[in-house]
Amino acid sequence: MIGDPTVAGVLLAAGDSDRFGERDKLLATLDGGPLVRHAARTLADAEVGPVAAVVDPGSTGVRDALAGLDVAVVGNPDAAAGQAASVRHGVAWARDRADAVVFALGDMPRVDPETVDRLVAAYRDGRGSALAAGYEGERGNPVLFDGRHFDALAAVEGDTGGRAVFERADDAAVVETGDPGVRLDVDRPGDLDGLRE
Repeated sequence: MIGDPTVAGVLLAAGDSDRFGERDKLLATLDGGPLVRHAARTLADAEVGPVAAVVDPGSTGVRDALAGLDVAVVGNPDAAAGQAASVRHGVAWARDRADAVVFALGDMPRVDPETVDRLVAAYRDGRGSALAAGYEGERGNPVLFDGRHFDALAAVEGDTGGRAVFERADDAAVVETGDPGVRLDVDRPGDLDGLRE
């Protein structure tokens, strides 16, 4: 391959927020903006491109929250089927645009863009074809997959996303980032308290 491989960014933002209560957790406010916008900015500000967000077509609020960012919006009409459906739609979008894809989660607003850059640098340095961001030895998100895993990712089912694909990769690795945000997600309203600056 001539030159650096292209790495796309895909934000998984079509979740159903079951544990959060009545409102869509991705639209909960943190530091003056919705969670999903913070998460999308992580990819938009990182050295990846192109970037897309996979959203539930019925959630106009999430689409509106992403307005003005250099992020394509990909509808996932199967959002209720679990995270794997969003992974499949993200892979379908990325397949003809990139050699690898970084998957980030819409409910993880504290990931630093430099963390994504570290994953991409590790991939380009040949550290593995499946790389997860880590903090203090614990695996977190986002996760990068080389194109060799696209077919397996396109076949995932259920609510576990690409975890099984990562675990089956013979050269999977955790990249230490020094970023606690890779382990901080929002499941319940109380989780926001620990994220406020």
